[in-house]
Amino acid sequence: MGNMKHQNGMNHITAFISKMKNEGLPSPVIDTFAHYYDEVLKGETGLIYGRDIRPVGSSEIETYDKIIKYGQFGINVFPQTVRIVLNGGLGTSMGLMGAKSLIKIKDGMSFLDIIMRQAENSEVALAFMNSFNTHDDTMATLKKLKPSKFPINFLQHKFPKILQHDYSPASWPKNPKLEWNPPGHGDVYTALLTSGMLDSFLANGIIYAFISNSDNLGARLDESLLGYFANNQFPFMMEVAKKTPADMKGGHLAQHKNGRLVLREVAQCPEDEK
Repeated sequence: MGNMKHQNGMNHITAFISKMKNEGLPSPVIDTFAHYYDEVLKGETGLIYGRDIRPVGSSEIETYDKIIKYGQFGINVFPQTVRIVLNGGLGTSMGLMGAKSLIKIKDGMSFLDIIMRQAENSEVALAFMNSFNTHDDTMATLKKLKPSKFPINFLQHKFPKILQHDYSPASWPKNPKLEWNPPGHGDVYTALLTSGMLDSFLANGIIYAFISNSDNLGARLDESLLGYFANNQFPFMMEVAKKTPADMKGGHLAQHKNGRLVLREVAQCPEDEK
């Protein structure tokens, strides 16, 4: 069964590559899709099993009270920092079909309205990574808002949908848009590179990026966290908090047996470990 699946998939990969090239997608995106498609054909599920991880010890995570002293350092590097808001979601898990950031949530204001208000009071540059699903609506709303400083916008890429029964490209001539899906937030790295945003940021002296979801309004750019990050010249840092009973979605931290810290998302949990 596995060999047949792999053989079928190998027969289709040329069609996927051709489809992506016809859509004008750049090589790094096609290479990324081909890599993960091959992983699926090999039987990779993306699941992380309890036997391969262990809890993270409290001594392995720096607490906020230890880094608050880095606040001034963070303020000093605000001009070298961009806040990237991941704005590609449609809110389908809430039964919605529009850009999630445009939902009215308080006093007639949407997530987008509040983010723009936050940006007005900050010297940190603001950028939105939109998807092909949310770009037009977001741009139209931003133009209506007429902000004093228009945010930077760039597009995340798209991957062709795969039919489950034979791993071939999905085809829907009545609405070809439905043949594609956004590849997820991890695409931010590829999108920054291929859109020219990375070069543009670096040319303007921006070397730090804070990334959060559009519906996470509590994820503000904290000067102490930024100062700690910049002072230590870390390549990556993640802010984490203790889960509450209300945190049904998100994941949990763990240390993998390969030594790396991982965030195990709900979708990566085997059914009997949820």
